[in-house]
Amino acid sequence: MFTIRTATPNDALIIQQVAKPVYWHTYLPLLTEDQVAYMFNDRYAVDEITAHIQNGSQSYLLLSDEQGVVAFASYGPREENPQVYKLHKLYCLPSTQGKGYGKALINEVCKRVSAFNIKTLELNVNRQNKARNFYEKMGFAIAYEEDIPIGPYFMNDYVMRKEL
Repeated sequence: MFTIRTATPNDALIIQQVAKPVYWHTYLPLLTEDQVAYMFNDRYAVDEITAHIQNGSQSYLLLSDEQGVVAFASYGPREENPQVYKLHKLYCLPSTQGKGYGKALINEVCKRVSAFNIKTLELNVNRQNKARNFYEKMGFAIAYEEDIPIGPYFMNDYVMRKEL
């Protein structure tokens, strides 16, 4: 059994703590250790997460089971096109993968985004990340490729979209 709730700024440290093992588990096989450390520190600083929640640029959903918070998702409108929402993050602790938590979070994000009369949800996924298969099963399709500079590194991603 699990529950999903909206995160508050007080949850930023919990989000960071869930993200860390997932991020390293996912990206260390794909990127250098230096790149993983740089990107994690850039993307998952507690102040950064808190700011996203406070300014409304991203909403976070936390999924808890008997272990506590084990997964989260964040989403929000694209800056350049608020009629498209972006699933910024979807992380489930490795020990919980395969339990349907990612699917539950995506379904909840779709429900909430649809309530705003938004018809398109998109996400970025590293072109080598096996999560791409999961996203395809959830109804996302590759729209295009994108290389995004982050400091001295690049994220080499597919942009995937799902019509709601």
